[in-house]
Amino acid sequence: MFPDNTVDGNPIDVGYARMSARWEPLAEVTQVKGDSETHPILSPDDEFSDFETFDTNLGLKKTKENKLKHDYARGALKQGLLYEQKFQVNPYKFGMIGSTDGHNSLSTPEEDNFFGKFVESEPRSERTSSKLAGDRLWENWSISASGYAAVWATENTREALFAAMKRKEVYATTGSHIRVRFFGGWEYTDSMIDKPNYEELGYRYGVPMGGDLINGGLKKSPTFMFSASKDPLGANLDRIQIVKGWLDKRGQLHEKVYNVAWAGARVPDEKTGFLRPIGSTVSEEDATYDNSIGDYHLSGIWTDPDFDEGQRSFYYCRVIEIPRPRWTLKDAVFFDIMLPDEVPKVIQDRAYTSPIWYQPN
Repeated sequence: MFPDNTVDGNPIDVGYARMSARWEPLAEVTQVKGDSETHPILSPDDEFSDFETFDTNLGLKKTKENKLKHDYARGALKQGLLYEQKFQVNPYKFGMIGSTDGHNSLSTPEEDNFFGKFVESEPRSERTSSKLAGDRLWENWSISASGYAAVWATENTREALFAAMKRKEVYATTGSHIRVRFFGGWEYTDSMIDKPNYEELGYRYGVPMGGDLINGGLKKSPTFMFSASKDPLGANLDRIQIVKGWLDKRGQLHEKVYNVAWAGARVPDEKTGFLRPIGSTVSEEDATYDNSIGDYHLSGIWTDPDFDEGQRSFYYCRVIEIPRPRWTLKDAVFFDIMLPDEVPKVIQDRAYTSPIWYQPN
């Protein structure tokens, strides 16, 4: 999906990078076949990296890191920093959206109303024990009830929607109607997020998701303003994280996940930043959950503690819900069937914003 070579086998050059940057402003990072934000092999320190992982592409197994980095969004975003240093243009500078990819005229990304991808994956007692396309493709239980593309447009018109997509002011969800705002700048203060016009201040003093931060000789770290509200009919929020990727002075790529806001009285580990799981209210007996844990809204201001003004970098926001029953558990209870051990029963849906990129002088 994000190769080092063209379809002709030639190395990517500046012309290819410019064409990709112009014509591919968005990437789909979640859909019915699975989630492609990242992979546990690529992000071993990210406890949430193994989410709806789909390791089979039309029957071809992909398990090596040198292949995976070309298949997942976070790996591509990091590779883009290398190309930008080489060509002064980033071919993988994309915003992130989700979609459904259903082929049965039923777009239903909800866990309790999931009609699958093909006819074979529509609700029936044999669904979780059969495969797609007449048993020729992957198991039905492995597909995901996902996803949505969210667009921050100035108005609900074709022109405004396409303008927002071109400037990458978009985000993806894995099926929930989570509302997310994400801004980056140099002049945000802690009190701004509590203002009723915080969104206006976000634009006034910085850039939204999909934007570029230019240092301009400032001797300080960038600050990010974020806000997320739960799906009104869905699960509460567990936490908000900011994912950072950067290119160091030796040409090495890095990533780090920061917990920046969370529900409850949990305290992150001072050394590692690890935040213990929120717990679960899921009942496997009747495939229900409740919102007695988590929060309906999380927001805050965060300043990068590891900022280096000479390093190209990107930041995006990841919002994670509390656990709730996956569609497979809903099926098991409704049809009174047993699920194999490898079939996941619980899910933590999430949202990914488009990145904000930092450009050194």
